[in-house]
Amino acid sequence: MILIININYVNIILFTCEQKKKNNLLLILNLVCNYYKRGEIAKLEFQNDFKGHLYEQYIKMLHLNELYTEHEINMFRQQARKHQIDMLSNNITSVHVIDCIGDYEPINHTGIVREMDLSKASITNICSRLLETGFIRKSQLNNNRKEIYFSLTDKGRHVYRLHKELHKEKEERFYQFIESYSEAELQTIGKFMSDLVARAEEYSEGKFTINDDIKD
Repeated sequence: MILIININYVNIILFTCEQKKKNNLLLILNLVCNYYKRGEIAKLEFQNDFKGHLYEQYIKMLHLNELYTEHEINMFRQQARKHQIDMLSNNITSVHVIDCIGDYEPINHTGIVREMDLSKASITNICSRLLETGFIRKSQLNNNRKEIYFSLTDKGRHVYRLHKELHKEKEERFYQFIESYSEAELQTIGKFMSDLVARAEEYSEGKFTINDDIKD
């Protein structure tokens, strides 16, 4: 709501009115202006309180995500053990590398780096562990003897299928969760999530620091 007062019109009224009416009109204008100012202050306080609440929820979500990731790893390890698969690594990224190789096999080192957006060193270390533990194998293509390609072993394929099943369940729960939101709300949520992911990527690439956010 925006309050617009035509000063010229008010001056004409004040000039032509009796003193008592002038006083009444000034009193009304004063009350309206004070009410408007209080409303703006209240709105500002509400906005600040809401932003603070939003930040608290964001921090809480980060903490819960850490707990959820730990829970996801434990749950995956339990399911893997049921299939007599011993996941030696507690790093869920290793499982995601298996998933990537299963999606694109045979795939080389450069392809995994590109698909997963991780450093070459990280992929090298993970693939070395997966080779040692028998989840993946390496080979060379007939038309390219210099390049090493990775594919899944039977052991790795069990992990791949299990990971797909768990992700499918997670995806279905997510769709059920957002079912109650309107299209307009989903558009707003989508923009917020896109901006959040973009900022997280900038952090990971070293383009932003915590001090930069404080300056903002």
